[in-house]
Amino acid sequence: MTKSQWSLRAVPAHLEQRYVSEGWWTDATLGGRVAEWLAAAPDTGVHIHSRTHDWHGTYADIDEEARRLVSCLRREGIEPGAAVAFQIPNWRESVVAFTGLAMGGYILVPITHIYGRKEVSFILSECGASAYISPAAYGHVDYAEIIDNSPLAGLRLHVVVGDGGDRPAPEGVRRVGWDQVAGGESALELPEPAADDIAVLAYTSGTTSDPKGAIHNHRTLLSELGHMTAWTNMTRPNLMGSPVAHATGMLGGVLGPLHNGGEIHLTDRWDPGHALEVMLAYDVGGGVGASIFLTSLLDHPDFSTEHIAKMARVGLGGAPVPPAVGQRAESLGIKIIRAYGSTEHPSVTGAEFEDPAELRHNTDGRPRSGVEMRIVDEDGRDLPAGTPGEIVTRGPELCLGYTNPELNVAFDDDGWYRTGDIGVLDEHGCLTITDRVKDIIIRGGENLSAAEIEEVIAAVPGVAEVAVVAAPDQRLGEHACAVVRLLPGTDPIDLPDLFSHLEEAGLARQKWPEDLRLVSDFPRTASGKIRKVDLRAQLREGTL
Repeated sequence: MTKSQWSLRAVPAHLEQRYVSEGWWTDATLGGRVAEWLAAAPDTGVHIHSRTHDWHGTYADIDEEARRLVSCLRREGIEPGAAVAFQIPNWRESVVAFTGLAMGGYILVPITHIYGRKEVSFILSECGASAYISPAAYGHVDYAEIIDNSPLAGLRLHVVVGDGGDRPAPEGVRRVGWDQVAGGESALELPEPAADDIAVLAYTSGTTSDPKGAIHNHRTLLSELGHMTAWTNMTRPNLMGSPVAHATGMLGGVLGPLHNGGEIHLTDRWDPGHALEVMLAYDVGGGVGASIFLTSLLDHPDFSTEHIAKMARVGLGGAPVPPAVGQRAESLGIKIIRAYGSTEHPSVTGAEFEDPAELRHNTDGRPRSGVEMRIVDEDGRDLPAGTPGEIVTRGPELCLGYTNPELNVAFDDDGWYRTGDIGVLDEHGCLTITDRVKDIIIRGGENLSAAEIEEVIAAVPGVAEVAVVAAPDQRLGEHACAVVRLLPGTDPIDLPDLFSHLEEAGLARQKWPEDLRLVSDFPRTASGKIRKVDLRAQLREGTL
């Protein structure tokens, strides 16, 4: 699979020249850099902190097993340039899959381990993955069953982590166990793709009911590392709970430490009590990422001054950060910074630890180096400071479009990306996110598609109309709230009534609404469209 098989947006020549001249874009590739970083610090530690899959090794161990994965894929006829998906919790094999696929010249398709049948089958079909790496099952998701019962043209290989590699596979698909990786030879010769070849298809939920695949080449992905220093080059390593298959875990948990030659510390299930134990035992920080990772530590009865000493600086992003979180952290002696970005454009703005507390707690900071940002009205005209409008951005790490070309209307010919987020700039040039044009909920750093959830709830007997919107949440930033209008004469429903239907429909559990409000009608536009902005405001004000 090559870049010519996707409808990539054209980067204006003057922007390309600028990104090259300023050093953002080079001829380096993800796999080449990963191989260099692993070789440069072979004795640096890699630690998987897990109640069931605990593992402690080094860069050298990861490098060896990653090269064995490359050999395994080659033996099975999966050639460089093919799309290979991996869906693994934060285990050793997840780090091996990420580094091995990068070094092997494959197009990485990371899938968060909490995605279920609906999302996984769609992603594997749309990206045309030749191979898929996963456990047979994890939690409530049976990954092997998805492969066995979904029509997936192009999939030829299923590599199973752990037990289940001998389970019969559907016709046309070969299923092998991870022992085929561990027992193979190490690939010494690695391919050399071009820097503008596709490196990663990063799927995220958005305004459509199906996940969106953001296309990054080696240049856009590697340029993001220039913005990661403030997050990953702190006084000590940080324990990362966000999955490697999510942009936050990939960049902050693996690529950032590799780039800095630092230790990698991952955990497969975010258990605050276990995380606090790890912090003391391994002298690492915690709480980085979505605000839930920080607040869950602060809320735990085992949290102590010893932990505060290890997390003097914490970077938060990936989900809304209530100002109260920053104020609480500051009262304990913990400095936080907020940042704003997306899978499409990973780092748009960010505060600095040296900024005043008021700025760090109440804004998402200023545009990062190399990034341009504007606030515009619905016609694309620039708005003055203090006036809220849609955020449009461009920069060297902005993706090259979507796997679904119909979604590329978000990019214009001048290289600007319409984020769908509403924000306002203050007199210092700092951004504050105030609302969203695009219809997603960011729950603890995970994007949830309101349209997808609505589609399932609308099929529940007795439901006349449904709107799923973001409700404020002090722990998670926000969660999904289903606002439902019932058919006349229908008995009231509650959340358990919805849950059985959502489970039967195969919707991933983290997408299930955590709140339900029944209404006789909705606030509407003149054309009859539900005004979700009003619903969100009512939830914030406590009037819904």
